[in-house]
Amino acid sequence: MNWRNLADEILAGRVVQREEALEILASSDDDLLALLDGAFRIRLAHWGRGVNVHVLRNAKSGMCRENCAFCSQAIGAYSGVDRYQTQTVEELVEGARAAHARRAVKYCMVTATRGPSDKDLDVICEAVRQIKQEMQIHVCTSLGLLTADQAVRLKEAGVDRFNHNLETSCRYYAEICQTHSWEDRVQTIRHVKAAGLEACCGGIVGMGETVEDRVDLALALRELEVESIPVNFLDPRPGTPLGDLERMRPADCLRALCMFRFVNPKRDIRVAGGREVCLRHMQPLALYPANSLFTEGYLTTPGQGESQDARLIEEAGFYIRSINEDSVPTEAEPAGALAS
Repeated sequence: MNWRNLADEILAGRVVQREEALEILASSDDDLLALLDGAFRIRLAHWGRGVNVHVLRNAKSGMCRENCAFCSQAIGAYSGVDRYQTQTVEELVEGARAAHARRAVKYCMVTATRGPSDKDLDVICEAVRQIKQEMQIHVCTSLGLLTADQAVRLKEAGVDRFNHNLETSCRYYAEICQTHSWEDRVQTIRHVKAAGLEACCGGIVGMGETVEDRVDLALALRELEVESIPVNFLDPRPGTPLGDLERMRPADCLRALCMFRFVNPKRDIRVAGGREVCLRHMQPLALYPANSLFTEGYLTTPGQGESQDARLIEEAGFYIRSINEDSVPTEAEPAGALAS
């Protein structure tokens, strides 16, 4: 496959098919730079060299009754994570101030729970109103399964985006979680979209799924027309059912990012959890398919820190986007090359 030609065809309007997405994941290490070059052409056309920085806030920790096998906050996990109820409005607003100081374009408040109680929703909505009054930052919330009415409440409070990952393919989901279904998650995304919120919805690769499962996840996200796709790489947590799995190879992580970019060319593709430990010294290459990242950690695991992330972005030839920039550049820079 000539990845550069495929990228140009996608930019001209072609839609990648399932067989082509599988071919991306089956490509060789010798072909990796050419694959990254193709993904970069698409990323550059739609996002330029800007990187959206996002900050997570673990607003309610270790109290979840769902049994997601990857999660150190799930019921039955013996991971030693902190356990606390939903933080106060003041604590959540202070977290937004810290995210704003780190030049984040989005601040995401996350609660470990099946879905928000009325009390939790009251706290989140009030925090969002105060954040919006005080500072210019986009707000994302990740609160579990939502009803249609709850999605409307969040929209009215000023929430910009709601995160609820599909995690993996429909076929494989029952191997990962049994306390709710893949279809439950899809329904939440539909409620989010119907309420006028942007949908942040991605998944985790490296949980024992097949490459077909990875492609089917990317295709499902395309069908749902989600605005943002976080791609996480499993960092196996001791005390969880997946705690003994091996981490993915850096090259396979990069192939996954490229596949999500080719399948969803215009979307915000985020290199998310597991970035540092799975990609290691190859982290800068993730910015060629991905246009955004999390900084300052991933709820229960630390990141490498905001200053090191900023240096990584700058030294790779990219820059941190501001909230005042358009989501998609009006004019793309000429596409550079990673491979001759």
